[in-house]
Amino acid sequence: MQTKYKSVLLRGNLLIAAVLMALLAAYTPTLTDTLLIWLAAAWLAITALLLTFDHRRPATLPWQLLPSLLLAALLWGEPGRHVTWLWAWAMLLMLPQPRWVLMLGSLLALATWWPLRDLLGLEQWVLSGLLLAALMLLGLSRALDLRARRQSALRRARLVPGLPLWPGERLPDDLILERKRSQREGVHAELLLLHAPRHRCWRLAQRLCWLTHGFEHCYRLDATTLAALLTSRDPDQAAERRALLWRSLEARGPGRAVPLRALASLEEERRALAHQPPGLAVIGETPDA
Repeated sequence: MQTKYKSVLLRGNLLIAAVLMALLAAYTPTLTDTLLIWLAAAWLAITALLLTFDHRRPATLPWQLLPSLLLAALLWGEPGRHVTWLWAWAMLLMLPQPRWVLMLGSLLALATWWPLRDLLGLEQWVLSGLLLAALMLLGLSRALDLRARRQSALRRARLVPGLPLWPGERLPDDLILERKRSQREGVHAELLLLHAPRHRCWRLAQRLCWLTHGFEHCYRLDATTLAALLTSRDPDQAAERRALLWRSLEARGPGRAVPLRALASLEEERRALAHQPPGLAVIGETPDA
């Protein structure tokens, strides 16, 4: 099933949940609970309307943080009325999210279960805690599995549909393959690194993809750093093409071109780029042994 159909289905489910929460809020007697449930309904509706599934807005954004806080507020405010919502903690842990959100959700679950001893009685309180812990472990295992699958998929997925822009995790492996290919075919290959302000990085990435050949890959290493693997017949053609590419990009920040034969460490080149003044620096090739 294509991503667009999955996102439409999820958007519909979120809107249905928002409507149900709004109906629940309309029949809630206390003002505090009504406000909290209305906030939850608004969050669901806004999430559904703004939902986008692309790699520029990854699924690991802490979107579960607000419902976790709302759920904790409901259980702390009226534990007798909303005690059945305790089991929702397991569902909130099922989707991929940052580790600190997982830890915070687990702490909030413990903090909302602990005061229920007087309400449930000792035996039911202990049993509910054990069941909640088991369900949360299942939810956590599901979240970690989805996170691993997502990271594996991102290594093979383009960041922008239709453009050869790939995640930076692919670059180290592609460098090894491209170096071997250039040596085997006798062509000149080089790594181009670009630094741009965060607000200009995506536009520069699009221009970089448009100005490179279809068989050449571009990469987004972080929020301000781009990379491209360029292939030419010889160093002279590479120099001409590099100069034309730099003028066409109209990049305002620093750039760094390193022939793959002279590339010792990607991390060292990235550190050098971070301390380089604006302009394109070309690193000379090392002589053959």
